[in-house]
Amino acid sequence: MNSDLKSGDLEAWITANGVSEIECMVPDMNGIVRGKVLPAGKFIKSVKEKSLRIPSSIYIITVTGEYPDEADEDIAPTSDPDVTLVPDFSTIRVMPGYKTTTAFVIADGYNKEGKPISISPREILKKVLSLYKDKGWTPVVAPELEFYLTDINRDPDLPLVPPVGRSGRSETASQPYGLEAINEYEDLIEDIYEYCEKANLDIDTMIHESGAAQLEINFLHGDALALADQVLFFKRIVRQVALKHGVYATFMAKPMSNQPGSAMHIHQSLVDSQSGRNLFATNNGSDSIMFKRYIAGLQRLLPMVAPLFAPNVNSFRRMRPQFDAPINVQWGYDNRSCGLRVPITPADARRVENRLPGADSNPYLAIASSLICGYVGMIERMVPRSHVEGSAYRMARTLPRTLYEALDRMMHCKPVKKLLGEEFFDAFYAIKQFELDAYQGVISSWEREHLLLKV
Repeated sequence: MNSDLKSGDLEAWITANGVSEIECMVPDMNGIVRGKVLPAGKFIKSVKEKSLRIPSSIYIITVTGEYPDEADEDIAPTSDPDVTLVPDFSTIRVMPGYKTTTAFVIADGYNKEGKPISISPREILKKVLSLYKDKGWTPVVAPELEFYLTDINRDPDLPLVPPVGRSGRSETASQPYGLEAINEYEDLIEDIYEYCEKANLDIDTMIHESGAAQLEINFLHGDALALADQVLFFKRIVRQVALKHGVYATFMAKPMSNQPGSAMHIHQSLVDSQSGRNLFATNNGSDSIMFKRYIAGLQRLLPMVAPLFAPNVNSFRRMRPQFDAPINVQWGYDNRSCGLRVPITPADARRVENRLPGADSNPYLAIASSLICGYVGMIERMVPRSHVEGSAYRMARTLPRTLYEALDRMMHCKPVKKLLGEEFFDAFYAIKQFELDAYQGVISSWEREHLLLKV
């Protein structure tokens, strides 16, 4: 990271690192990276002159690359005015693997009045963090991100299959934590580690997950905004490394019907901003009142804002008990059947793991949704249900089953809507409704298989 880099030092940093091009990245509502690629000289000039601009509609692009028809004029004015992009120099880093030495930097958008774009996912997370800052609290998060490697798939009508490994064979069965299995992709994994090290990403261990050619990377715990940025960078790096090795890397929540889905579990704790003391534990090491209220907020509100961490029609295919994915917001100690798991840790590391978000979620919105629900729980002094011992799958499903149901619940979640802003809610809803309409226009292979000649 380059948190001390100021705009005046930019030219020296670019020269010292031999950078020729800059990718100025803007994460959209779906977490898809958009933006501009500029020669280094032009980038420096645009920063000095504050002339780096992009259409404001970049924040309401759907996953299909279109714009919602019914977005409010305040959200998506027909004139589509420019926003000024202001690079966040704490995110700038050299990215390996390019023929031309290239740096990435994330930029925030500002309107003509100089105010940040309120519906920007990165701004939403900043807004949540400011609520914590006002209370003297600092959230600490650590994402765990799962993804699949697959064979190159040129026909979207054909199912994905695992790629061939070093042995010359493809995986066909579950190999959780298998060392031989992960060694099948040793060269690719070494490149991922090398690229991440050069890009200053704080990743920890990589393991083989339950699915065939499914991997998981753990990030070191830290600042919530910085970790969301790192997840964004990591996805981009992994996709490029995979293509270099002739395979795909996918972060779809459920890419293969007969395999487990991919999650982005988010470990989260809370410390006092001045002393650094973990506020989730008491002096004698037991769970604090704040911890219980935080859990209660997650239990009460996460099912109401599911689209923020399960944003696609495919997201809800993952939430099935037979594939080790949660179906409710029960909580328990070291219990992976629960949506909210409390690892066994010393008091200074007391935390809760939110196991609900999918790997396909926008990291800014997934983290923001968790933190805002916990925040409301603490502010409103909510009381959690008793923790679960044994399987939480025997208990009722409380998460929505479809994106349709989830969106309806979300729009009625008054506490979160009030804090995140009605403008953001309306924009997010318009985007997702447009995507659902597009999805409804597609006839699936299942329908052709079972209905074409039988009904």
